[in-house]
Amino acid sequence: MANSNIPLLTGATLFTSTTVGATAIAISAASTVIYELELDNTANAAATFMRMHNTGTVTPGTTTPDSLIMIPASTKVTMVIPGGWTFGTALTITAGSSATLATTTAPSSAFAVKIVYV
Repeated sequence: MANSNIPLLTGATLFTSTTVGATAIAISAASTVIYELELDNTANAAATFMRMHNTGTVTPGTTTPDSLIMIPASTKVTMVIPGGWTFGTALTITAGSSATLATTTAPSSAFAVKIVYV
């Protein structure tokens, strides 16, 4: 499945991707408020680290993320954020097999992400 953005209720959008890796994926080019994340690392025997950037221009391995989320091996994590998590400029994501900034190695298997945002 390729990346997709699906309109939801009252201006909310559901971003989905089954191929999040070291290549930057621009989710929104404007101010973004996240209300839910579903991070599916069940296909990987090692932890995956998702990087969230408050910019539309990301160079994997160089651009410092604004947030780093570790998803344990073989797990799916759902985070509901009732008050929203604001990225004031834009939202771009990448994922890697290490927490180090210089990592440009994608997870070894599919890493799926769903994000509900406005």
